[in-house]
Amino acid sequence: MVAKTETPVVILRPSSGWSAINLRDLWRYRELIYFMTWRDLKVRYKQTLLGASWAILRPFMMMVVFTIFFGNLAEMPSYGLPYPIFAYTALLPWELFSNALSVTSRSLVVNSHMITKVYFPRIILPLSSVLAGLVDFAIAFLILIGLMIFYQVSPPAYVWTLPLFLLLAVVSALGVGLWLSALNVLYRDVGYVTPFLVQFWMFITPIVYPANLIDARWRLVYALNPMAGVVEGFRWALLGVEQGAPSPMLAVSVTVSILLLVSGLFYFRRMERQFADMV
Repeated sequence: MVAKTETPVVILRPSSGWSAINLRDLWRYRELIYFMTWRDLKVRYKQTLLGASWAILRPFMMMVVFTIFFGNLAEMPSYGLPYPIFAYTALLPWELFSNALSVTSRSLVVNSHMITKVYFPRIILPLSSVLAGLVDFAIAFLILIGLMIFYQVSPPAYVWTLPLFLLLAVVSALGVGLWLSALNVLYRDVGYVTPFLVQFWMFITPIVYPANLIDARWRLVYALNPMAGVVEGFRWALLGVEQGAPSPMLAVSVTVSILLLVSGLFYFRRMERQFADMV
């Protein structure tokens, strides 16, 4: 007599109250994270003439415009560095952050057909959008290497800290992206507000101007913008700008980034059980 094998039964229940993200689920669905990231990359450049070259052209053209108007006409100080490399070093993490906000904010709404039909950790959608931006960052980074060679700027000995500031940029982007993606399911106004938020955020980030233009009394308040610490950290790690060295200002930016991520994780988890009904 052949013994019957029992089919395992998985019971899915909605979370209740405030609960943290189940990291075990993320590990179980790691292949889905990879395929969703790859899909986001292919969709982004599908049916485009220049393809992945847009990852280079966008920050490069912005650098040219900033150099003409802020570097040459406004004569904005740049820590004694050539203005193109000063601006482009800041544009690299900023493009990663701004693109992540734009894509993650609508990631749940765009993938509503998946959310309503099959179970998977919903956080994979905004997470894969942020990870896809790292590929654009790597491509655009090649231009920075060329600029450093052209202007004969050598990286300092502590260039090894650059991945830490890149991680800080990812943490900031994911933290804000989790809030925006969850809120966009409830209030579609978020999709209209996000472009204005990104534009406003750029002007309060030291991209076209150095952070030392801010009065010393207000720099800790200014550092509540997590991207301020990221941008100045990039300039310190890549160009040796002493003003971007680890300081109380950087500590404030790191703290805000972590708070955004942790609060975003808990809020996303709390609202996750409503996504399928409201999306």
